[in-house]
Amino acid sequence: MRIGIDFGTTHTVVALVDRGNYPVVSFEGGDFVPSLVAAHDSSGTLRWGWDAAAVRYEPGWTLLPSLKRLLNDAGPGTEVTVGSRRFAIGALLEGFFSALHRELVERSNAGIAANDSITAAVSVPANASTAQRFLTLEAFKAGGFTVEALLNEPSAAGFEYAHRNRRDGRREHLVVYDLGGGTFDASLLRMTGKTNEVLATNGVRRLGGDDFDEAILALVLEKAGARDSDAAARALVLEECVRVKEALSPNSRRFMVDLAALDREPLVLPVEDVHEACARLIARTLEAVEELVDEAEGVTWADVASLYVVGGGGLFPLVPRLLKERFGDKRVRRSPHPFAATAMGLAVWLDREGGYGLEERLSRHFGVFREGGAGQDVVFDTIFEKGTPVPAPGAPPVVVTRRYRAAHDVGHFRFLECSRLKDTRPDGDVTPWDEAFFPFEPGLRAADLSSARIQRREGGPEIAETYALGSEGAVTVTVTDATDGFARTFRLTR
Repeated sequence: MRIGIDFGTTHTVVALVDRGNYPVVSFEGGDFVPSLVAAHDSSGTLRWGWDAAAVRYEPGWTLLPSLKRLLNDAGPGTEVTVGSRRFAIGALLEGFFSALHRELVERSNAGIAANDSITAAVSVPANASTAQRFLTLEAFKAGGFTVEALLNEPSAAGFEYAHRNRRDGRREHLVVYDLGGGTFDASLLRMTGKTNEVLATNGVRRLGGDDFDEAILALVLEKAGARDSDAAARALVLEECVRVKEALSPNSRRFMVDLAALDREPLVLPVEDVHEACARLIARTLEAVEELVDEAEGVTWADVASLYVVGGGGLFPLVPRLLKERFGDKRVRRSPHPFAATAMGLAVWLDREGGYGLEERLSRHFGVFREGGAGQDVVFDTIFEKGTPVPAPGAPPVVVTRRYRAAHDVGHFRFLECSRLKDTRPDGDVTPWDEAFFPFEPGLRAADLSSARIQRREGGPEIAETYALGSEGAVTVTVTDATDGFARTFRLTR
């Protein structure tokens, strides 16, 4: 069985590859699995998905919503608190995907047997770090899935657009506007025949429907004079705000919130007050889209046929309204399946009979800080530039090698990624990664180098750093002492 899985901030959606059709899988609770984890405070028992949603109001259970959003700042050793206990984030992810596997087998219309092999294409945010990609990939594997590829979410949605709207091989430029529950991504695609080439990507890593919900909650509590409400009451009012928000239409004029959780009468607000509370958030997405096209080489807005809106956040009525005001009414189109577009696009790509291909690119610069000026300065060495083509699944990695004569007894590597460079230095959204150490002095190979005092030395060995960029967007580096071949490999994470 071949499926596309969109692991979203609030919903996880699955689409099947079925003889040229890509239906969304239905579960007992709906056409998705909630991206939730619940932990019992005393026993430590964990539940995921629909089982977690079922105990959200029961005493002794603590709910962890928006699990995916925690990956923005996570690494393999990250732990998170759920209720009174701490759990490794990798273990929570593995548990969720194992539960998703069981849901597909036992409580869905997918027609998958327990012993069936499941091959999946999985989505990640376009601006996801290597650590997030690594954690997602490993957790899916541990959950029982064979992962054929990790695709960026807007790239996957581009396949859903192509399958639905393209009937000839002419060249077309498309901007995918993907506003989900926790992240915003935009990608500029060039479509030629059945090949989608990613020309550029931009976005805001921590901006989505969850932020709209919090902004609306703050407005409601302020208008109700209840800003000091306890956490339990706030959680209930937040759910009510989400319910009312998701029921809004372009013709809505009022926003009425049930405040029974606060022991108060319902609150009625003009819908424009709610729009105003969210407008600054939407404005940040519009700026990211403008930068995306303005900075693209050889492409202008005159070349863009459509701006395609996907993701649940795009259903908020103010979003398409502001997009049309800024970019033109005829250019803006919303997917008929905004929650499912990414999962369906993953299934389209995974369909061997469909013949679709993807040429993906890095969305951020990756590099390392080095000592310069005989120890008097620090310089940044860009290893993979933003826009570097990512190899297709099954293709060899992109390899870059740096060679030099070591000038210290220990190599201290400080890797990072950033959204842009200014005068060759990291700028914009800068994300540091885990540091790595390598013994240039053979006598230190068994030592703990993390606390070692690094000293300069003359006549050090020749060192080779070999960086490999894989199809999933992850980077590994092998540092080798050319004198005797001693080497260490690091899978780079945050």
